[in-house]
Amino acid sequence: MLDYINVLAVAAEAAPGSANPLESIIKTFHVEGWLLGAQIVNIVIVLLVLKKFAFGPILAMLEERRARIVAGEEKIKLIERQLADSVETTAAAISKANDEAVRMVTEAKQGAASFTEQKAQEAIASAQQILAKAEAAAKADRDRLVADLKSEFGRLVALTTSQVTGKVLTADDQKRINEDALAKVEG
Repeated sequence: MLDYINVLAVAAEAAPGSANPLESIIKTFHVEGWLLGAQIVNIVIVLLVLKKFAFGPILAMLEERRARIVAGEEKIKLIERQLADSVETTAAAISKANDEAVRMVTEAKQGAASFTEQKAQEAIASAQQILAKAEAAAKADRDRLVADLKSEFGRLVALTTSQVTGKVLTADDQKRINEDALAKVEG
């Protein structure tokens, strides 16, 4: 900044006959008004063209990506809520199965006086089978939901990563990103 001030001071001193330092600067640096005006018009035209054809589309693309990321995050939250609901449903089903098993065992005990020992054993076995089936069904439902969540989460992570980085991911890249993301979610 001081160099420019020194140059202007030297230019003002170089033309001592002139009372106006601006005139001496214009003469020293050979500034012509029509060339300066043309350069200003050129700069304005370039800025307008860049704004219309470069910055506008880039900003629109970035806004579209931002909207996709927000939609992906909302989808992940929905899946998490569904998984929580599934866990609650599974717990309710297990509780109901336990209540049913307790009820059946109680009935079996009341009927044991009139039935033989074999009938009591059959009722207990039936209750255990119902409980085992309910637990198996609940576990299968939970495993399916967890697998769906992992698959969807992996797909969303790969999609978001490919959109953010702007390149097409290979199968190995997608597998590695899915494993890293799932490890972070499970950890």
